[in-house]
Amino acid sequence: MTPEDLTDFFVASAGVAGALIGLLFVVLTVAEPRFADDQEAAPIHRVRAGAALMSFMNALTVSLFALVPGGRLAWAAVVVAAAGLLFVLATLLSLARLRVLMSRRVHEAVFLIGLAVVFVYQITVGVRLSGHLEESGLVSTLAMLVVACFVIGVYRAWDLVGGPSFDLGREVRALLRKGR
Repeated sequence: MTPEDLTDFFVASAGVAGALIGLLFVVLTVAEPRFADDQEAAPIHRVRAGAALMSFMNALTVSLFALVPGGRLAWAAVVVAAAGLLFVLATLLSLARLRVLMSRRVHEAVFLIGLAVVFVYQITVGVRLSGHLEESGLVSTLAMLVVACFVIGVYRAWDLVGGPSFDLGREVRALLRKGR
C-alpha cells in the first residue's frame, strides 16, 4: 500500500514519465536519419536511447503500480528492475562484442553500470517490501529510485540528442596546457 503522502508524487511521476517517453519517441523519429548515417556511432545511439527508455519505463511502471490498490507495487518493482538488469547485461555484451568498450567510450559502460546498481537496489527494496506491505520507508526508497531513473534517463536522452557536455578532466587538462 502506498503511503498517502506519496500518492501525489507517484501521480506526477507517472505523468512525467509518460511525457518523457513520448518526447523520446519524437526525438528518435526526427533524428533517425542522422543516427543511421553514422555507422560508428549507431551502437552508441542505440545504447543511449535504450537506457533512456528503460529508465523512463521503470519510473512509469513503478509509479503506476504504486497507484494501484492491492499491494502489487513490490513485485512490479522487482519484475521491471529484473527486466532492466537484462537490458543492461544485453547492452554490455553488445558493446563488448562490437569492441565499443575498448574505445574511448568507456563512460557508456559506466552509465549502464550505474543503471544496473539502481535496478539491483530496486530489486532488493521490492523483495523487502513484499514481506512488509505497511513499510512506508521502503516505498519512499522506491520513490527515490524513481527520481534516480529520471536523472539517468534525462542525461542519456541529452547525450542522445548531442547536447553539450563538459568533461571535468578534459577541461582541467586544457587549462593546464594553456597555462604552459
